[in-house]
Amino acid sequence: MRRARAMTGALGGTLAASLFLAGCGTDAGGTGPGPGPSGTAATAPPATTPAPAPSGSTPPGTLPTAYAFTPDPARVPRTAEEARRFTRAAALDPDSWSAGMVRHEPYEGGGDWPVLSADCAWSRGSLPDGVLDTYTRKTDVPAKDGKGRVLGSVTLTVHRDADAADRDMQDTVQQSFRCPDQNLGGGQNLRGLMSMHQPKESVLNADASMFESGKFTSEEAGGAGAPQGYVWTKSRIGPVVMALSVKGAQGYEIRDLLLLAAEGGAKALYRIELELK
Repeated sequence: MRRARAMTGALGGTLAASLFLAGCGTDAGGTGPGPGPSGTAATAPPATTPAPAPSGSTPPGTLPTAYAFTPDPARVPRTAEEARRFTRAAALDPDSWSAGMVRHEPYEGGGDWPVLSADCAWSRGSLPDGVLDTYTRKTDVPAKDGKGRVLGSVTLTVHRDADAADRDMQDTVQQSFRCPDQNLGGGQNLRGLMSMHQPKESVLNADASMFESGKFTSEEAGGAGAPQGYVWTKSRIGPVVMALSVKGAQGYEIRDLLLLAAEGGAKALYRIELELK
């Protein structure tokens, strides 16, 4: 798990940078990093120059400079049955994501495909050709200490090959451009969505990654008059795509949602690697 913890830090930095970029120049899109604990802008510690490492050695905790994982072909799912076993084995449960998280109700689902209509409303359809399986688990931070309930979810999708998985990634960004406001159903809505692909050189724990931010509202949490932060990330390792969302609640800053997404995303990608190696 040492690598997973290191990747949490790497993904957290990537998500924070993405959110800042998405929030620049718009009031509808994501919110930039918030103030420090005292209400003033947070300041970074002064830069230090690390001592050079001995020749031929790697300093402890050093992160890789590029992603170099190659799935074992014998471990890549080739049938729907193999894909179903894979997604269940790799999926995060509440304790795997973060301490104190609990199952949402309903907790899990799969075998269907999200469809975004022309009027920007989501529904479910059958799996398209080339998708072997998709599986979702919903895990929440329970309401406590005057804070609301944060809604989290992780979806794993196994495509027939990496090219199909990459097209899945490309299509997602186009959806937010077409529909910056989206109806999730059940009284839930997203507003002011902005998406961006991560530069390949900045992604250290996947073949490709993207980020989305915006505002989330629900009838249960006060409707349109009580918008909360929303962050979403999607990454690909070979033919497997991981999508993770965090819907905010009263009492949570956007940085809290970023950290939760970074922790869950890093662990989910690590578990995918374990199943593919």
